Amino acid sequence: MFDLITKRDSNVKNDVLSGITVALALVPEAVAFAFVAGVEPMIGLYAAFMMGLITSAIGGRPGMISGATGAMAVVMVALVAQHGVAYLFAAVILAGLLQILAGVFRLGKFIRLVPYPVMLGFVNGLAIVIFLAQLGQFKVLDSMGEHVWMQGPMLYIMLGLTLLTMAIIYFLPKLTTAVPASLVAIVTVTLLVHGLDLDARTVIDFVKDMVPAEQRDTVTLAGELPTFAIPTVPFTWETLMIILPTSVILALVGLIESLLTLSLIDEMTDTRGRGNKECIGQGVANTVNGFFGGMGGCAMIGQSMININSGGRGRLSGITAALVLLGFILFAAPLIEMIPLAALVGVMFVVVIGTFEWASFRIIRGVNKEDAFVLFLVTAITVIADLAIAVVVGVIVSALVFAWKHATHIIARTHVDDRGWKVYELEGPLFFGSVLHFRDLFDPQGDPDEVVIDFKDSRIWDSSGLDAIDGLADKYKEQGKKLHIRHISQECNALLTKAQEYVEINVNEDPRYHIATDKLG
Repeated sequence: MFDLITKRDSNVKNDVLSGITVALALVPEAVAFAFVAGVEPMIGLYAAFMMGLITSAIGGRPGMISGATGAMAVVMVALVAQHGVAYLFAAVILAGLLQILAGVFRLGKFIRLVPYPVMLGFVNGLAIVIFLAQLGQFKVLDSMGEHVWMQGPMLYIMLGLTLLTMAIIYFLPKLTTAVPASLVAIVTVTLLVHGLDLDARTVIDFVKDMVPAEQRDTVTLAGELPTFAIPTVPFTWETLMIILPTSVILALVGLIESLLTLSLIDEMTDTRGRGNKECIGQGVANTVNGFFGGMGGCAMIGQSMININSGGRGRLSGITAALVLLGFILFAAPLIEMIPLAALVGVMFVVVIGTFEWASFRIIRGVNKEDAFVLFLVTAITVIADLAIAVVVGVIVSALVFAWKHATHIIARTHVDDRGWKVYELEGPLFFGSVLHFRDLFDPQGDPDEVVIDFKDSRIWDSSGLDAIDGLADKYKEQGKKLHIRHISQECNALLTKAQEYVEINVNEDPRYHIATDKLG
C-alpha cells in the first residue's frame, strides 16, 4: 500500500530534510519513554540527541536512527524507583562499556544466528508495539485525572487529521519527491489546526498530561545543553552489584534491537552495515549518555523507517536529526509544542503499515509448521513481554526444532565386502540430537566378527557423538568382535578414549575439521 522504502542514493538535500522530519517524530517518543523509565522529559530528550548524534557519526549503519527506546526504558524502571536517577546514569555507563567490549571482541557477527522466522516475528511484533503505543494518543484526562478515550468532536478531529496525514504521505510522492512527504504532512496539518483553531491535542498537551496537575502550568520542552557530570554514587562493590544486572540487560537489549534493525535496513536498502562497528557506536553513545545526564537508548525501528522512507541514506540524516532536535530544545521549543499529535500519529501509522511484513501471511502457507510457530511465538512475546526475550526464545526454539528435525537424518547403508566384513556407510550429522538414532543403526550381536563404520559422508559435531562412538566400541568389544572406524578427523581421533585403538588413519583421505567440545579448550 505505502512505498516505504525508496532506492535513492544518499545526498545532502534528502538527508537534511529527512533528518528534520525524524527530529519532529523523536520528540513525543523521547518524552513518552522518559516517563516510562520514571525520569524527567529532558533526560529522554538529551538521550535522543546524544544517541542519534554519536551513533550516526561513528556507528556501523548510515541512515539508522538511535534514541531513547521503550525496550530499554522498561528495564530502567525498577532501578530508578529503588535507587534514583544517579544509579541509572551509572548503569547506562556500564552498559555502554559492555557494548564497546562486544564490538571489540567482534560479537556482532552472532546476529547472523537469528533465523529468518525470528526476524519476521521481530519485525511484526515491533510494528504491533508501535501501533499500540500510538493508541494512547487517543486518550485524554478526565475530571478525576484518569486517562479515558476521546469522544465526540475531539475524536473525529483527531481521526480526520490522522487520515489526512496518512493521505498526504501516500499521495504526495506520486506528484513530487522534492521534499519528504512526512515533513510536508506534519507542516500542513500543523498550519491547518492553528489556522482554523481546531480543538486538536498538541505535543505540549501530551507532556502536560504526564506530569502532576500542580506542575502543568510550568511544563515546557525548552532546555539547556547537557553538561558533564560523574554520577553521584558510591564507587563501591555494593554499587557495582546494584547496577550490574540492569547494565547487562540494557546492553543485551540495546545490541539485539540495534543489530536486528541494522539487518532489516540492510535487506530493505540492498546495502551492508557493519555490526561490530555499530556495537562500538552504541556503546560509546550510551557511555556518553551516562556522563551527560541522558537515559541511554538504542536503534529505533520506527524513526529509522521514517528516515529511510523520507530519503535519508547517509550519516548526515541522523546527525541532522540530532542537531535539529537540540535546536528545538534550545531555541524552538514553542514550535515543537504546537505540533498536533494527530500528525505524528499519522506518520507512525504509515511506519506501522510499511514495517509489518504482510507477506508473512503468504509465507506461512508455504513454509513448514515449525517456522510458522516460531514466527507467531516471537511476534507474541515481543508484544506481550520484551524484544530481547522474544529473540532469545525464538533462537532457542528454532535451534531445538533444527536439532529435532536433523536427529533422524543420520542413516547407514550397509553391505558386506569381499573379505566378509560388514560395512556401515554413514550419512548425516552425529551430534547430541542424533545419538540415539545412531545407536539403533547397529547390531553388535548379529554382526560378523569384523565390522567397519565409514564416516566419509558423515561428520561428528560434538562430544556426545564421540561418547556414542566410544560406547559402541565397548559393545563390539564385549562381543569379542573387531570394529574398524574410518574417515574421522585427527581431532576426533585424539579425543576418542575407548575407541581410539580401532581408528584407521589414512592421511590422504581422512578429513580435517574441528569438533565442538570443551576438551579442546
